[in-house]
Amino acid sequence: MSAFGRKNGPGSRPQFGIAKPMRGGGGSSFAQDDGSSDDHGGGEQFPPLPDSDTPKPSSSKKPTSSSEAMARLSERMNATHSGESETGGFEASIHKIKEQVLPRLLERVDPEAAATLTKEELSEEFRPIIMEVLAELKVTLNRREQFALEKVLVDELLGFGPLEELLNDPDVSDIMVNGPDQTYIEKKGKLVIAPIRFRDEQHLFQIAQRIVNQVGRRVDQTTPLADARLKDGSRVNVIVPPLSLRGTAISIRKFSEKPITLDMLMGFGSMSEKMCTALKIAGACRMNIVISGGTGSGKTTMLNALSKMIDPGERVLTIEDAAELRLQQPHWLPLETRPPNLEGQGAITIGDLVKNALRMRPDRIILGEIRGAECFDLLAAMNTGHDGSMCTLHANSPRECLGRMENMILMGDIKIPKEAISRQIAESVDLIVQVKRLRDGSRRTTNITEVIGMEGDVIVTQELFKFEYLDESDDGKILGEYRSSGLRPYTLEKARQFGFDQAYLEACL
Repeated sequence: MSAFGRKNGPGSRPQFGIAKPMRGGGGSSFAQDDGSSDDHGGGEQFPPLPDSDTPKPSSSKKPTSSSEAMARLSERMNATHSGESETGGFEASIHKIKEQVLPRLLERVDPEAAATLTKEELSEEFRPIIMEVLAELKVTLNRREQFALEKVLVDELLGFGPLEELLNDPDVSDIMVNGPDQTYIEKKGKLVIAPIRFRDEQHLFQIAQRIVNQVGRRVDQTTPLADARLKDGSRVNVIVPPLSLRGTAISIRKFSEKPITLDMLMGFGSMSEKMCTALKIAGACRMNIVISGGTGSGKTTMLNALSKMIDPGERVLTIEDAAELRLQQPHWLPLETRPPNLEGQGAITIGDLVKNALRMRPDRIILGEIRGAECFDLLAAMNTGHDGSMCTLHANSPRECLGRMENMILMGDIKIPKEAISRQIAESVDLIVQVKRLRDGSRRTTNITEVIGMEGDVIVTQELFKFEYLDESDDGKILGEYRSSGLRPYTLEKARQFGFDQAYLEACL
């Protein structure tokens, strides 16, 4: 939708630039006009079709024929996959010895005393005991095998068992356990099977309980769902039978130990330099920002990066179901919801915390994710002196993001007309940042869109930046370009109040 409230399409006025005669060739409707002459000369509306004998211009990527595409589909249909994690020879032998050593080791160790020691201290205490047990079992190990066995045993007693190896790998961003025999991990945006395996379902269930108990939650047949977090801030979701039919399932979203900044995202190719500058100014000028995207697209990472631009003198409150935001500010108070107890009572929802946060003198309120009627409470906060508030939600485009916000407010059974809800959204939200995880595993900021206001009963938006797909390289990497719309930003007045108007204007044009 353009700044004039009309949808861009046939019959609508162009958003910017000078209209030119229509050209053939079926090119992209978003092709950039750089003033250079094309192959058909100036202004030919219907150029002649190329003859079959005429050589076609070479491209960097050869077009895939229909037969090749069908062959790939047939290959995929006939492929067989085992789907089970396979441990290598060395790891398998260590785990086999561990199964023999662990019961005898537990007979010689006081679990309460062991729980008070660190992993390093426990390793020192275990070393002579492990040697005694190995001597009893008449098992001889070399030095490398001894260290590997010690690590596995300590991880089993104090850590999260086989998951420790994956949690310590910096290249792993996601861990997905689908029962004791299958574990997948995400590396560089691609899913691969992990070389670990749990002893049995009971072993996996004990690990899951150990994770959720750390944050005062529980998981069992009466409460088979649980959200938790690890000490490093990584998010964990656990679902157990009878809801999960293949055994206990654990999903872990790891977070980088090093704080991510907007400059780092620009260096990763997630945005252009101008987009980075515009987002820095938006964060510093207390614009109300909604970060929209799908699961695993990088919404929380973007929110953490934007938080770096908040003035250190501001009081920031974050509200989440499972605290995973790690803001880079000194005056930051994280709040977390509480699930109901066994009797189904005592639950504290996000909406309750938002209402309470308004009494805590916040400068900004940040919601990790909005899913329901708490959206209305956040909009009320944005409209009552808490400029610079931010949140994330699941949506596939900026326009869909606005529709979802309307629907979430209506879910709360609020007795106000839809037009009033739309006007509240239009007056509260300044920017929508759309992030997307592309099929090659890369995460890109695909849109930065302003919310201008209302025209009739329609929310009017204006697109400042857009990522446009161009091609795909031979190794499967998506090639594209970040383009500015060249429009004067509607939020320029807010930037002027903080002295960033000229820099903001230059970044957007």
